Amino acid sequence: MSTTGPTKNTIKPFWHTVISSAAWPWFQKVLVVAIFSLVINHLASRDSFPDGDSYSFPLEGFLSSIALCIFIGIIAELNFKYYKKKHFSKKVEIVTIVWFMASTLVYTTLMYIPVNIILNIVTRGQTELYYLVIGLLITLVLSFILIGLLYAQDLYNLYQLSIKDAEITIESGAKTTKLTYENIACFYSENKIVYAVQNAGKTINTDFTLNELEERLNDQLFLRANRQIIIHKDAVDQIEKIENGKLRVRLKTSVENNAIKEITISRYKRKAFMDWIS
Repeated sequence: MSTTGPTKNTIKPFWHTVISSAAWPWFQKVLVVAIFSLVINHLASRDSFPDGDSYSFPLEGFLSSIALCIFIGIIAELNFKYYKKKHFSKKVEIVTIVWFMASTLVYTTLMYIPVNIILNIVTRGQTELYYLVIGLLITLVLSFILIGLLYAQDLYNLYQLSIKDAEITIESGAKTTKLTYENIACFYSENKIVYAVQNAGKTINTDFTLNELEERLNDQLFLRANRQIIIHKDAVDQIEKIENGKLRVRLKTSVENNAIKEITISRYKRKAFMDWIS
């Protein structure tokens, strides 16, 4: 009699069994906030060091930190949803991430100051400007670290999606075709019709214009080489210097009917092309 164990596909991590896949990202964020608050409060004073003789759990500070993290998390989540819809759904790059982080910190500042003033009025306390500024700076530094921890995985997933798993829907009359970015060598225009060329060489006519595609496609992968063609970075096979500072580019994929024998990059676009390809 033979026995067979569970296959790899049937084995699930313990937490994924207890928590649904939809709730898993939120559970991760809650866990990060809790651990972050514990670490920060245990480093805040000597009495909070676990190895100290007078150690006592910083309950009040821990709860205050949780409340502050939730406050910052709400601001970050709303801003992340905006950036995801506006920018990250198309491409994820350093400049956009910096703007996301900076704008989140600005919103945190705008909310921190009035909230701090209101709390002082309610508690009838008085906070000098010096301590208000120091408190704000500490809050911004901790917010920067916290936001980085909370959204590093989300940004990485979006980056992977934007450069690898993304796809474009191509409509041609009554026919609709979905192509992943990985399977596209280039788009080119001929007789006012734009064609999509797959890596295998198959050509599909589209209802797009090159201008529309230039706006839609991820420019980390695709570049408008000239007025006639948009090329995928991985489709480039050879780059040759020619006269007047121009470049001649050959693709790995051969296009049907030799519609594109060679691609010329003007000397004005040469630097942008070389920065993109490298």
